[in-house]
Amino acid sequence: MTVLALGINHKSASVELRERLAFTPERLPEALKTIKTQTGCEEAVILSTCNRTEIYCFGEQADSNNLVDWLANFHGVAQSELAEHAYIYRDVDATKHLMRVASGLDSMVLGEPQILGQVKQAYQQARAIGTVQTYFERMFQQSFSVAKQVRTDTDIAVNAVSVAYAAVTLAKQVFGEFKGKKVLLVGAGETIELVAKHIFEQGATDIVVANRTLSRAEGIAEQFNARVCTLSQISEEILTADVVISSTASTLPIIGKGLIENVFKQRKHRPMFLVDLAVPRDIEPQVAELEDAYLYTVDDLQEIVASNMQARSEAAAEAEVIIDGKATIFADWLSALDSVDLIKEYRTQSLAIKDELLGRAKNQLQAGNDAELVLTELANKLTNRLIHAPTSALKEAAEKQSKDELAILKSVLGIQ
Repeated sequence: MTVLALGINHKSASVELRERLAFTPERLPEALKTIKTQTGCEEAVILSTCNRTEIYCFGEQADSNNLVDWLANFHGVAQSELAEHAYIYRDVDATKHLMRVASGLDSMVLGEPQILGQVKQAYQQARAIGTVQTYFERMFQQSFSVAKQVRTDTDIAVNAVSVAYAAVTLAKQVFGEFKGKKVLLVGAGETIELVAKHIFEQGATDIVVANRTLSRAEGIAEQFNARVCTLSQISEEILTADVVISSTASTLPIIGKGLIENVFKQRKHRPMFLVDLAVPRDIEPQVAELEDAYLYTVDDLQEIVASNMQARSEAAAEAEVIIDGKATIFADWLSALDSVDLIKEYRTQSLAIKDELLGRAKNQLQAGNDAELVLTELANKLTNRLIHAPTSALKEAAEKQSKDELAILKSVLGIQ
């Protein structure tokens, strides 16, 4: 039995090629059905995300060349182009790769959690189509268990590795929780949208998005039950804000020291947490001089991100040890299944010889032949047929003067 993993990802192929090899939800059922009939795969799972397309295949006739040909033909891509950018893992390495993917060790952002959900979805889709049976049921469930252990036993996902998430994490450390806290987000670009997503997931319910163009701010606000305001209304909204995070394309500061000084006088010096993610800066650096203002810049967060990336790298090394051990255990289980099949085949073959010779002996007895001669012939022929293969193996090992092979054969045959 062979396990194969064929794929491309963000490290091996361009966005353009990844787009061409992606499986749409509409074509995925067709792909799973044809992969079984055209490649010799008995079981198959297809994982297709923006950063990777991977095919996991299991079967006695599974062949990597057939798999490459099938994937290239299915998407109309030249086989040579696919082969240049694809990677292929076999058996224990294929299992290990799946575990690394599910654990976030092969992701663009080390340790990101979304990939585990995507792997689970790919498994469930294949299971629904009928291309997941005994072997992949065990392999994927084992991978989900490993991913959970990696997140539980290591710090792979503990620390923030984007400035947006780092800003939210830092704010949460200051306030403990966002319930009852007002968050003012200035800007409406990708960074602020990501901040809004993270802070909403952390429990913030009072969010205001300020932007020069209200339509863009409304697009973000709709996703997170937030309110909107124009930049000219910031002085009103900031009066009651606990957290202010800004990221605009302005060439001049939007929030000055004078504004914050005036705000503090009106709110009786209740502390304010500010994060400036913009370059050039949106918040005047002098704001940090105010006693009740806690101002962080993008450079401060980059240092946190760099430190956290180092921590994740160390956690990844711990995760690799976990994965190595679990992949070996699965490989042993797979080998044991092969052994069971081999034992069944050997037993079936031996019983077939017995049935053949016993049938002949019964026919001879029914024909009136001497019973003692019939039994002697049966015993001799059965013995000769059963020892033929072991005898040939012993002779071959002796001719090669292979002491190791002879020792193994003696042990298997029970020769003292």
